[in-house]
Amino acid sequence: MKFHHVGIACKNIDEEIASIAAIHKIIRQSPKVFDEAQNAELVLLTLADGTRLELISGKQVETFIKKNITYYHLCFEVDDINAEVARLVNEGAFLISPPRPAILFNNRKVAFLNVSYGMIELLNSN
Repeated sequence: MKFHHVGIACKNIDEEIASIAAIHKIIRQSPKVFDEAQNAELVLLTLADGTRLELISGKQVETFIKKNITYYHLCFEVDDINAEVARLVNEGAFLISPPRPAILFNNRKVAFLNVSYGMIELLNSN
């Protein structure tokens, strides 16, 4: 597993981009997309140091936002998403969402799991 990005829950993506830009230099921004499978609007930012932040807005994160929780998940890129999901579940992780295409990542498969330190997203590398 290789670290890919931090998922950030936000109420308004445009306002959050402006807030982040006031603190960090954003060198790349993906188009905003609406992912029906996640019922969320998404954008991926790359900061000058290479850090990637995925901003998530919509029903998917409303509960987090109401509690003032913005940290949503960590994402790790993996070579074989099915094998990695099986390995993590065998180690005690709880599968939240099985592998499915994600529009933000050009339909590469993603899966969400709950592990001891919170929710993680796995992103298939190909």
